[in-house]
Amino acid sequence: MLNENEKERYHRQIMLFGEAGQEKLKTARVVIAGAGGLGCPVATYLAVAGVGYLRIIDHDTVERTNLNRQILHWEKDIGLPKTGSAGEKLMAINPDIEIETVRITIDEETAPGLVRDADAIVDAMDNYPARYLLNHLACKFGIPLFHGAIRGFDGQATTIIPGKTACLSCIFPKAPPKEIFPVIGVTSGMIGMIQANEVLKYILGTGKLLGNRLLIWDGLGSSLETIQVERDPYCTECGHIKGSQMEKLK
Repeated sequence: MLNENEKERYHRQIMLFGEAGQEKLKTARVVIAGAGGLGCPVATYLAVAGVGYLRIIDHDTVERTNLNRQILHWEKDIGLPKTGSAGEKLMAINPDIEIETVRITIDEETAPGLVRDADAIVDAMDNYPARYLLNHLACKFGIPLFHGAIRGFDGQATTIIPGKTACLSCIFPKAPPKEIFPVIGVTSGMIGMIQANEVLKYILGTGKLLGNRLLIWDGLGSSLETIQVERDPYCTECGHIKGSQMEKLK
């Protein structure tokens, strides 16, 4: 149930989806993998929307080069763990929700225990090995994965519902070359907000998700387009999810 403070805080969105919808947000558990350029806006907008439990995972510390795009980290936070920096700001933004911060590297040993109890996983990573691991676990546990990636003025996003939509391996069978890529903060904000919007729609059960569609943002041209994508029936990650398994994941 919502308390009086929550009813007042979320009044303008309760007008959209009622107290029942707000209670869905309150009881949701979302894992945000990464507290950087994408993770900061995702976490901020899920927090202000009232998603009741956010687990933020990152192993890194704040550097000055992060500050052009990682909006939860400030000059005073340089040298501190990103999880602690982000957690402090999010609790100040909304003390009515629970924030768990986990300073750890996402790998095959640590990741399963960090995501298996989630209602949704947000891919806010900056490297494809970690993205593919999250995709593998999303398919294994039947948890939706909300992917975003950025480079320069460009970005992309898609929503993966295991067994129902193309997974990350279907869309990108091979990872792009590893690089230190240029990026401007507004691109992180744009894609991060799209990811957060997808998470909220999924929890609320409203709108049309980006399943089987890859959204492409061209910041220099100020244009958005979506590319239709399809499941690969022979995909090693999701191709085995069929029949009764798909029904369970609906």
